[in-house]
Amino acid sequence: MIGIELFSGAGGLSLGAQRAGIEVSHAVEISEPAAATFSYNHPLSEMIVSDIRKISGSDFGSVGRPTILFGGPPCQGFSTSNQKNRSLNNPNNWLFFEFLRIVEELQPEVVLFENVAGITHTEKGFFEKSLVGKLHDLGYFVDSILAEGTKLGLPQRRVRYFCVGTKRKPVSLSKIALSNEIVTVRDAIGDLAQLKVGHAIDRMPYASKPHSAYARDLRENQKESTGNIVTLNAPHIIERYKHVPQGGNWSDIPSHLMGSYKDPRRCHTGIYRRLKFDEPSIVLGNFRKNMLIHPTQDRGLSVREAARIQGFPDSYRFFGSIGKQQQQVGNAVPPLMAEKVFRCIIDQIN
Repeated sequence: MIGIELFSGAGGLSLGAQRAGIEVSHAVEISEPAAATFSYNHPLSEMIVSDIRKISGSDFGSVGRPTILFGGPPCQGFSTSNQKNRSLNNPNNWLFFEFLRIVEELQPEVVLFENVAGITHTEKGFFEKSLVGKLHDLGYFVDSILAEGTKLGLPQRRVRYFCVGTKRKPVSLSKIALSNEIVTVRDAIGDLAQLKVGHAIDRMPYASKPHSAYARDLRENQKESTGNIVTLNAPHIIERYKHVPQGGNWSDIPSHLMGSYKDPRRCHTGIYRRLKFDEPSIVLGNFRKNMLIHPTQDRGLSVREAARIQGFPDSYRFFGSIGKQQQQVGNAVPPLMAEKVFRCIIDQIN
């Protein structure tokens, strides 16, 4: 099949699609740094750097083969962590309908929509009902699932919503291959270089042999990794890190050190969370803004550590400022989750 990705970001969905045997011909992304990341890592795919509202189905040409259109519109308006803007009034939410517009214009054989779990209940399920209803109206069989990362072999408790539409025959996403093994943060990043706050040397040798099959697979026989860059935090933030044990969060920090917060008690549990080495990670999301802390080092996560927890291979390069790279990694669909979803679909329609 030929794949076309909308709202591609860094390309996690496309990487999963390629691993499942889908040739990704085109991708659309408005952010230039994310588009640069995608283009570097997917050199055979045509990147269209544009606002989705300026794109039409004809922009992808005549591919001549069965097509699967996939993508995940910006999820800030559906996220449960965004209580202020989870409504019909958030303009990001309406990009969701641009995805459906392209589906209607292109009429692909398969559609895969991905997003955060919050889409199922934002505005009392309005967006999910609109998605399923529109796909039915366009002649698709529809199925959906909330997939949990640790059950798919990811070292992260990340839940994503997947909805598939198929023209020829229905498929069941409940048939996604599950993993019996729990992958921990140590399994994922324990072999990476020791770093300090503000570390800015991108390419570093590994600190040890891989701690797991998961890490070995992501290393792909490389001698060193890229993305070993860490945010340069202010001294008062570094001091806060020192008080947080593994599994702890902002509530472990003495109140006199939290003076920059108007009311620290209103912080959510993910703020200043130190990851546990021997458990899967919490959801990364905006790991820089949330000040997620390395399990044993008093610093934030490096881009590469976050990419490992997201399931990107060490050969995958990210471009742009450190903030842009962190955003790309945190926003990405984990390629391992994507691959298993695509394989589930392909196995049933072939």
